[in-house]
Amino acid sequence: MNFLEEAKKYEKDFLADLNSLVEVESTRDLTTKEENAPFGKNCREVLTRMLNMGAREGFETKDVDGYAGVISYGKGEETFGVLGHLDIVPLGEDWTKNPLKVTQSQGYIFGRGVMDDKGPTIAAFYALKMIKDLNIPLKKRVMLISGCDEESGMECMNYYKKHEEIPQMGFVPDAMWPVLYGEKGLLLVQLRSQDKTVIKKLKAGSRPNIVIGKADAYVESISDCQRTLFDFFLRANQLKGSIQEEDGMIRLHIDGQSAHGAWPYLGNNAALHLLNFIGSAYNDTLAKDLYEMLKDWMGKPVDIFVEGEYMSFLTMNTGIVDIENNETNVTLDIRYPNDTNEKELMAKFESYVQKIESNIEPVMVGHSESLFVDPNSKLVQDLAAIYRKYTKDSFHGPQTIGGGTYARHFKNFVSYGPEKPWEIPDIDEKVGGCHQADEGIKLATLIESIAIYADAIVTLCS
Repeated sequence: MNFLEEAKKYEKDFLADLNSLVEVESTRDLTTKEENAPFGKNCREVLTRMLNMGAREGFETKDVDGYAGVISYGKGEETFGVLGHLDIVPLGEDWTKNPLKVTQSQGYIFGRGVMDDKGPTIAAFYALKMIKDLNIPLKKRVMLISGCDEESGMECMNYYKKHEEIPQMGFVPDAMWPVLYGEKGLLLVQLRSQDKTVIKKLKAGSRPNIVIGKADAYVESISDCQRTLFDFFLRANQLKGSIQEEDGMIRLHIDGQSAHGAWPYLGNNAALHLLNFIGSAYNDTLAKDLYEMLKDWMGKPVDIFVEGEYMSFLTMNTGIVDIENNETNVTLDIRYPNDTNEKELMAKFESYVQKIESNIEPVMVGHSESLFVDPNSKLVQDLAAIYRKYTKDSFHGPQTIGGGTYARHFKNFVSYGPEKPWEIPDIDEKVGGCHQADEGIKLATLIESIAIYADAIVTLCS
């Protein structure tokens, strides 16, 4: 069966269904939380649309109390799962296209979620639809599970595991090719302080797993010398920023570059730059200590840096900075290889804060253990072979990542496509990555993914 030629026939319908999901701004919003809508009305709406698609195509569907939805095909005791998510990170700023509409240009599609993860989830859905339309028999029951809280802590999968059937094996279309058999552990640390600071207010960042792209800090006053220093600071660091008087205070603004928190080196953290400037120009102890502690995304000042045997190096992203009325809360997103653990890392933080002047308390506010599946297992090797069959790519092999997907919540699950991070966009327009403005992906890559996912399901379920 040439699944790729078959997949191309679905392109128009695929784009229409994807657009119906992208047009819903499905970020977690607990202000609109209600029964069967635990993450707010928009997450409820996008889940309803997904389940309606399944019912339209004749699949069995199940609504898991608004936390997730299941679209099933086939019969049997043995089960195979495909796990995608329908929630998105906040839209952010600096889009050149409508983030809530699938826009096509020069072979690419754009919109929040086309890559992470509505596009890949719909690709998996069309793979299952194609198998059903072609009447291909399967020996396992396939469960396409769509969650609604992947970007904000995966509460959806915690709920699902407590209340629903867990597939025996499967994959997650929410990462990159060819196969990701390991994911770093995820540690969320909050740094708390009540020390006095010249910063009257600094509220930056929307999620721990996003590099802060823009930040504003408010101070009572600024001298001519400090204005000159700010201008020099911006030029020396190749930054854009501004100084404005606002509500009787001085607002210092810096533009950085947002990126996914698993790869903080791809971004430029605006809040850290502000802490650096204020700590130096105002001789502010708290700002200075926070910056010295957090300036390195590998965590070297805190001595938490480690180079993993399988999972490469630890990363640390400063995702949220909240300072007001001498109340400070800074949230860190740390991705660590399976060569260390959360207890060792927290001990390093505890040791570090004892050596500085500021009174900063590190608190673990979230943790998820690493994922590791034997790279020589049948699951990994079969999926890698199917990828090579369609792409003819023999250079890239199974690997591990710093990002966290649903795979870490289930045994015998790996991440499987659809991003090709080594490919440089070949158009004269901005193509943003996950969590960035103008999030985009090559349409041909998603169509190819439909074929690969269909072949993978058939191979592993026959």
